[in-house]
Amino acid sequence: MNNTSPLEHFENWRFFAVLGAVGLVFIFFMIRLFSLQIINGQSFVDQADENRIKNVSEPTQRGIITDRNGFVLARNEPSYNVVITPAYLPTDDGAVQEIYRGLSKLIDIPVSKGEINDESVKSFKYCDNDFGITQIVYIGDTNAPYTPVQVKCNIDEKTAKIIEAKKSDWPGVDIEIQPVREYPTGSLTSEIIGFLGPIPAALEETLKTQGFVPGRDKYGYAGVENYMNDLLTGKNGQRTVEVDVAGKEIRNITKPIDPVPGKNLKLTIDVRLQNAAKTAMVSEINFWNTYLNKIRSSNGVTIAMNPKTGEILALVSYPTYENNRMARFIPAYYYNQLSNDPNRPLFNHAISAEHPPGSVFKMATAIGALNEGVIDPNKELEDKGKITIVQKFTENETGTPRDFVCYDRNGHGMVNFLRGVALSCDVYFYKIGGGYQNEVPQGLGIWRIGEYARALGYGSISGIELPGEAEGLIPDPTWKRINIGENWSTGDTYIGTIGQGYVLATPLQVLESAATIANDGKLMQPTIIREVTDSAGNVVTPFTPKMRWDITVDPKIRVFDENNIPTGEMKTVAPWTIKLAKEGMEQAVINGTATKEFAGDEALKVAGKTGTAEYCDNIAQAANLCQPENWPSHAWFMSYAPYDDPEIAVMAFVYNGGEGASVAAPIARRIIDAYFELKAIDTAANVER
Repeated sequence: MNNTSPLEHFENWRFFAVLGAVGLVFIFFMIRLFSLQIINGQSFVDQADENRIKNVSEPTQRGIITDRNGFVLARNEPSYNVVITPAYLPTDDGAVQEIYRGLSKLIDIPVSKGEINDESVKSFKYCDNDFGITQIVYIGDTNAPYTPVQVKCNIDEKTAKIIEAKKSDWPGVDIEIQPVREYPTGSLTSEIIGFLGPIPAALEETLKTQGFVPGRDKYGYAGVENYMNDLLTGKNGQRTVEVDVAGKEIRNITKPIDPVPGKNLKLTIDVRLQNAAKTAMVSEINFWNTYLNKIRSSNGVTIAMNPKTGEILALVSYPTYENNRMARFIPAYYYNQLSNDPNRPLFNHAISAEHPPGSVFKMATAIGALNEGVIDPNKELEDKGKITIVQKFTENETGTPRDFVCYDRNGHGMVNFLRGVALSCDVYFYKIGGGYQNEVPQGLGIWRIGEYARALGYGSISGIELPGEAEGLIPDPTWKRINIGENWSTGDTYIGTIGQGYVLATPLQVLESAATIANDGKLMQPTIIREVTDSAGNVVTPFTPKMRWDITVDPKIRVFDENNIPTGEMKTVAPWTIKLAKEGMEQAVINGTATKEFAGDEALKVAGKTGTAEYCDNIAQAANLCQPENWPSHAWFMSYAPYDDPEIAVMAFVYNGGEGASVAAPIARRIIDAYFELKAIDTAANVER
């Protein structure tokens, strides 16, 4: 018999092994708990809150846009979408299918269609897919059962009301109302208003930090909608809510922040004059295309402005596009069609196109030559139809003779300043711009021509509230060496004098030059914004005309020494030179190049300047139009009326239009007529009231 106790047989190492194992497990869990609760505790709390707390963005209302008389140009219209919240559907599958069948008949979407797989789900887009109602709701139920799923978008109001009436019989089915941009005037003002589109990828992160929601909120892509986007959009509201695991909202955690509506814009545009301007442009282009039995022109611009305030009354860039087709989404086929059109309808030709201005540019040379004493206004210069100069690229070279011809090969005879402007005599301007023998010992020169051109608004952006404005080009020897790699030639100066060669201008800059002359040297800031109001109609920013400069008061003209180096001195333009320039433009209408269009109606008191600008761009080259001494030409006309107290300045431009007097002047004439007719109507209406 063995009387030894069991404890005596228990080996000590086993005890300590078990104890050590338990200790290690305890230490492991202590470390793990410390890591979870202390080291990473806040991270897990944040993740839990992220699953529990949801920020809901409440969309705001975009501001409306009207013309100067209150006619609506852009507004928000309700768009009705059919939505289904999967979690609120009946639990009985038969009842659900009955709802689907009834809804299918109303919205013309099959109850079941399509196969759900990884590829189809990846490309799935609400309101733009080939699935049936069952499949659409299934995808929505999988993602977030308490989030409404868009089944069909943009249904008509009658159908929306029928579905609303059936809400009690169709639990889970509802109507979602979303604002959609509508443009009542459509293509009539699309080059001014623009259109909306999805938030660009490049701006997505920035706009998300400002509370905008990619995929829902819209962004301005052109026109005022783009340039004034920040003002028009307002600010979205926000709710911070607690949700359960299925995404169902339980309660608001913080006080909701209400949306702030966007500001409203009243433009300077008069939509009636805009209509008259576009009609005049299109009908004139169509007339000449029909008359010539070929498509000579299909592109043009006309702009009307109050020269005393800078208000743009009408702005036409033709051809343009229908912005209502972009209201809900931008159709790819339509956008590609516009993008591939050689006339570039998405491009605002009024502010972004750069063309040789031709003879309308001569007014800069004319004012400069008088102000610098290059020519006495009464001195007559002889025009025999052409002059021959020695073209040099360097001062000491022998050079080669080069002819510069007048548009009238027979010449104009003896011409003084007023006749030179009225007849747009090329030879007269060649001589005062580049100099000619003993008649004009020293011409104005390209450096000084550039100074006076800039003083009239050429060569810089105006700051009008539209995107994509171009600067134009006022060339000089430095520019040519850097960009062309050649020295400036004598001929460059002569051809630049009349707005040809390297000189480029936008239609708006041509209008600015006419308006500055009409306004006695005061260049007003062009604007299309008359006033800004809040959602209650209170004026936030009233209209105040802004003057960029007065060339008769503000020193704008640099003084150059005999080596064409700026001396640092500045000068102004003498008022009498502006007065004579205006008289020359009056004579152009009374007894000059524009007389034919305005003859017999002197009561209009129109002053103007025609322009026929030769060009040879890539389009002309492709069409083999650039024949020696027979280049194609653009038609220009700039004008203002009445010449003794200007109320309106108008420019018209027709790409490849030919003569400015024959093609562009009639457009301006019809716009001026329409302006005074509308003025008479408004005056009579105010008297009647």
